[in-house]
Amino acid sequence: MRPTPTTTATPACLAYRTALGYCLKGKAEEVLQSPEIVAPIKRQVNLIFTSPPFPLNHKKKYGNLKGDAYIEWLAGFADTFRTLLKPKGSIVIELGNAWEPGKPSMSTLALKALLGLLEKGHFTLCQQFIWYNPARLPTPAQWVNVERIRLKDAYTHLWWMSKTDRPQADNRRVLTEYSDSMKDLLARQKYNTGRRPSQHNIGEKSFLKNNAGAIPSNVITMANTHSSSEYQTYCRDHDLQPHPARMPAGLAEFFINFLTTPNMLVLDPFGGSNTTGAAAEKLGRRWISIEPDDNYIAGSRGRFNGNLTP
Repeated sequence: MRPTPTTTATPACLAYRTALGYCLKGKAEEVLQSPEIVAPIKRQVNLIFTSPPFPLNHKKKYGNLKGDAYIEWLAGFADTFRTLLKPKGSIVIELGNAWEPGKPSMSTLALKALLGLLEKGHFTLCQQFIWYNPARLPTPAQWVNVERIRLKDAYTHLWWMSKTDRPQADNRRVLTEYSDSMKDLLARQKYNTGRRPSQHNIGEKSFLKNNAGAIPSNVITMANTHSSSEYQTYCRDHDLQPHPARMPAGLAEFFINFLTTPNMLVLDPFGGSNTTGAAAEKLGRRWISIEPDDNYIAGSRGRFNGNLTP
């Protein structure tokens, strides 16, 4: 079945569109207050997948708040997100770790912001995920590289929440390849049964059924080292500054596959380089992305291989 375009409307803040989605220019807190934008997608969004600016101690070009201002800012999206989500829709938010200014101590700011969003939106926390990036550079540099009193910070959290404790989801859409030992087990059709020290009683047929793959864990290992991607090549060719905080496309694809099916609607209110929109387009999902920076919008066009529509 051919995917249906998101809408035929042309919002005033439209930056570009494809057959399946569109990018809007502006700050999310302002764009999502526009009836022109919200009305057509009210209770129509299946997945909000996003990585908001982290509560960093140093101001970044892509914008970030600090302290109580960050907590209030993120919680301010709760009502809007709840209005946009379908009854069984999901929100997945990546929140990085933060450190206290000038101290080798971790900040609880990201956790407080998450709790503020959960409580104000009356959302259910479905599951916590960790994205482990083995190629991440050693940070915080002062404590890791200079004073050598901390280990490098190599992961971020992704928090899955919803209006309900049973949102749309199916882990059969994100199965991973069986290990060699599991493939051998399936071929032999023989297993050491019996009770384990954990008190689990492993039956004869428990591990002998071929389910076409293994269920992945909530720890996702994925490097973010691509320096010659189409996006970066496009930015270099057009003299554009790439977004400094990009996530790998595979991360967005994992959650889009897990929590949606083709033709469902995915929203990223903090679009950045529009990894989410490009992943949704690739997987046949409709999408909407919001980004205020002209340079990042221009660069994100390179993710769509010239498939933009007038």
